[in-house]
Amino acid sequence: MTRSTIVFSTDFSTASDAALSYAEAVAKQSSARLLIVHVEEPPLAYGGGELYYGLPEPSSERILSMLEAVRPSDPSVPFMHRLAMGDPAGEIVRIAREENADSIVLGTHGRTGMMRLLMGSVAEAVVRWASCPVLVYRESPKKLADSKPMAVRV
Repeated sequence: MTRSTIVFSTDFSTASDAALSYAEAVAKQSSARLLIVHVEEPPLAYGGGELYYGLPEPSSERILSMLEAVRPSDPSVPFMHRLAMGDPAGEIVRIAREENADSIVLGTHGRTGMMRLLMGSVAEAVVRWASCPVLVYRESPKKLADSKPMAVRV
C-alpha cells in the first residue's frame, strides 16, 4: 500500500509558515506524508542600473539549511524535503504529479493590482495547472490567527 502524499511548498515567508499548520493538519487527518518543497529560481543576470540592489542571493547550501528547518510541529507526521530549481509554479506542479500527490498546500502573499502583474502569482499558476486539489492559504493583512484558507480547487 502506498502512503498518500501532501505537497507543501514554502518560500520561507510568514504566509508559508502559517500555511504549514494547514498542510500538517491535512497530512495528519489523511495519514499522509508531507513532502516539503522549496523551488529555487535560477539566478538572474543583472546588468546593473536601477533594478540592481546589490543584495546577495542566499547560497544553495543556506537555502537547503532553511528548507530542512521547515518541519511539522507534530513529530508523528512523516515528512521529507525536496529542493528543486526552476520556475516555482511549474516545479511544484511537476513534483506533485511525479509523486502522485493527493493535494498541494501553499501560502500566498495575496498581492493584487500592479504588484501581482509585475511579480506574477505562483499560487494562481499552481491552481490552474495542478491535476490534484490545491489549498491556498492567505494570511490576513493583520496577520491574525483567525486567517482562513483563501481558495480550494477540487
